[in-house]
Amino acid sequence: MNTVSNPNHYDVIVLGGGAAGLMCAITAGSRGRHVLVLESANKIGKKILMSGGGRCNFTNLHTEPSRYISANPHFCKSALSRYTQWDFIALVNKHRIAYHEKDPQVGNGQLFCDDSSKDILAMLEAECFAAGVTINVESAISDVQRIEDHNSVRFQVRSNGSRFTSESLVLATGGLSIPKMGATDFGYQLARQFQLNVLATHAGLVPFTFTGSIHELTKKLSGISLPAILQNSRASFREAILFTHRGLSGPAALQLSSYWQPGESISLNLLPDDHAETMLLQSKQTQPKVVLRTVLNEVLPRALVLELQNSYWPAFTDTKLAEIPDSRLKAIASVLNCWTLKPAATEGYRTAEVTLGGIDTNELSSRTMEAKTIPGLYCIGEVVDVTGHLGGFNFQWAWASANAAGQVA
Repeated sequence: MNTVSNPNHYDVIVLGGGAAGLMCAITAGSRGRHVLVLESANKIGKKILMSGGGRCNFTNLHTEPSRYISANPHFCKSALSRYTQWDFIALVNKHRIAYHEKDPQVGNGQLFCDDSSKDILAMLEAECFAAGVTINVESAISDVQRIEDHNSVRFQVRSNGSRFTSESLVLATGGLSIPKMGATDFGYQLARQFQLNVLATHAGLVPFTFTGSIHELTKKLSGISLPAILQNSRASFREAILFTHRGLSGPAALQLSSYWQPGESISLNLLPDDHAETMLLQSKQTQPKVVLRTVLNEVLPRALVLELQNSYWPAFTDTKLAEIPDSRLKAIASVLNCWTLKPAATEGYRTAEVTLGGIDTNELSSRTMEAKTIPGLYCIGEVVDVTGHLGGFNFQWAWASANAAGQVA
């Protein structure tokens, strides 16, 4: 415990004042542990504040292990089962924060604050205060060491000219996403310093970019959104897509980006509720004198129909359906239901919501998040190789993994 002779000694030092770091500090502090949070930014919880368009999609009603990506898909099960979405919702209710489910008729389970993400951060700050947690911001960390002497082990952290020590050290340093908010590879560097394996990282939940004619098309369609199915050989998502001046965004694109590998093509179904071939051939029988775009304008945005027409069937711009060969209609239908696109890349960490990969889960206890080879060292949140789907799942992993560590650190 902290003493007068050593005021800079703590039971637990948490590196990172984001969602995971604050929750871990609260959990440990509530057990009577003396906790210090060191945050490099000028304020805590920056990603909390900007998340969900400023309303913080703080969890998801349908949280389950299948919503997470990891080299070990079983690793997340323990923490998620012991601190569930209902536990965090209970905390939100305790602080009387008004919230709602986005699109309840769709049932996607995404929960947002009615007012502002500031409510969630204020809740976490209040809980930290109640648990006696000390929070230092603008803490530039120059050195971290594990010191063994006189049959004792402690961690030593040098920050802003001060030296802090603790029995336990928690890495809650986040990933590489959104570097303008202070994201760095510091957590991965520390993990390697302690001889922990770090899996390759890349941007997840991030828009696709294109080059050439498809890029020109998406620029012209920038701002247009519609429901669709976007897929590759490993995953399929039926949600909205959004054309941008750089490529393709929207929930379906962000979701699929986490399963995409450079050089792969993806498939876009613009008519997820219709079998396009059947629709076009039937329209040829029932509306033989209309042009193709008239039929398609009823089910797709007009601007999109126009650009598809210019790119894929310019010879039939003003041709009546009766005069278009069935084989040509079938080819057009294949574009509508299975438009093959090859992204040039993604927008990368600049706009990514998460970082895939990170500290190898084989290095950690799934029950406590403690490093198997470094007693007293814990790794939680985004820095670990567990990444959730879009929709509040990454916050729930932050809460759950932090709780697991905070219960024992």
